[in-house]
Amino acid sequence: MLTLPALRLPRTVPDFKLPGIAARIGRHLPQTPPTLALVTGLNLALGRVLSADDLAPLAGKRLQLEVTDLGMTLRYGFNGRFHLRQDTRKPDLTLRAGLRDYLALALQEEDPDTLFFSRRLVMEGDTDLGLLVKNTLDAVDWDALFDTLPTPLKRLVSPAPTSPTGIEA
Repeated sequence: MLTLPALRLPRTVPDFKLPGIAARIGRHLPQTPPTLALVTGLNLALGRVLSADDLAPLAGKRLQLEVTDLGMTLRYGFNGRFHLRQDTRKPDLTLRAGLRDYLALALQEEDPDTLFFSRRLVMEGDTDLGLLVKNTLDAVDWDALFDTLPTPLKRLVSPAPTSPTGIEA
């Protein structure tokens, strides 16, 4: 039986920016697979750490998440569940940041306000929707979300164990 070594994510997100070629290549790649991954993750969080009632103002809105240094533009919407949008109409709300900043948000190393005021997270469009998204990010119980992950995924994203000397095992 083939077993793969466990991938351990770092305890903190290092400060990095992908080279410009990553965005130039990324713009030419299909955006559907990463968008489907995003909406699947968001839908898994619904009812666990995200409340559909709290997200009701997003109903029928066109949302867009841009990962600037990867050249990705993920278009999605919400109608009780998150879904892929195939249209290219102007979004009601766009969030724009680099990969490192999105990772720092997800790992709670940075808060949306800090990123916004340092201009590393840009929100364009409906300011009420932007505030709803920001408040939702602030209110997410990330530990509860981690507890809902399947065991193999928990192992994948859990910090590497350390020895008493502080050296990773």
